[in-house]
Amino acid sequence: MRQTAPVAIEPDTKDWTWVLERPCPECGFDPSAIDATTLPDLIRSNTRGWYGVLDGADAAVRPGPQTWSRLEYACHVRDVHRLFGERVGLMLDQDDPQFANWDQDVTAIEDRYDEQDPSVVAVELVEAAADVAAVYAGVASDAWQRTGRRSNGSLFTVETLGIYHLHDVVHHLYDIGGSPDSGPDAESAT
Repeated sequence: MRQTAPVAIEPDTKDWTWVLERPCPECGFDPSAIDATTLPDLIRSNTRGWYGVLDGADAAVRPGPQTWSRLEYACHVRDVHRLFGERVGLMLDQDDPQFANWDQDVTAIEDRYDEQDPSVVAVELVEAAADVAAVYAGVASDAWQRTGRRSNGSLFTVETLGIYHLHDVVHHLYDIGGSPDSGPDAESAT
């Protein structure tokens, strides 16, 4: 059962960069446990937690008016993989690029996340994860410390951007009640 006019979600304006310094108290993600060279495997592993999430007629139903549906979360995670692939590519090709702003909430509305086909989104999410995992797999050992920055001045290296990216997809799997066995602790992350 789809909602015909979803209530707008209150924008998330928190600065989540703190997750690079300490464990997330909500999802348990520990950035100190991540070796950047394992990012490709961890990102691919995370997709297993999304299998089946979009099955069933209720995938597009929000559990509450202010909470995205599983479909909306999956669309967001797909787009996060695409965005981070682009950003890492910029960091590898340019010296200290500034990333274009991305408003996830505007994207969710403009791209009608709530109306997308769950079976298509499931495939696109796995493909986007595989694409960005390949980008991380191609990072040369001397390129992990290349930099890039958001417009607000937050500075990332390829390594810290990858860890930040991984937290995002792990956290969203947690948000929908996904299996903790699909997070960074599912495989050796050190």
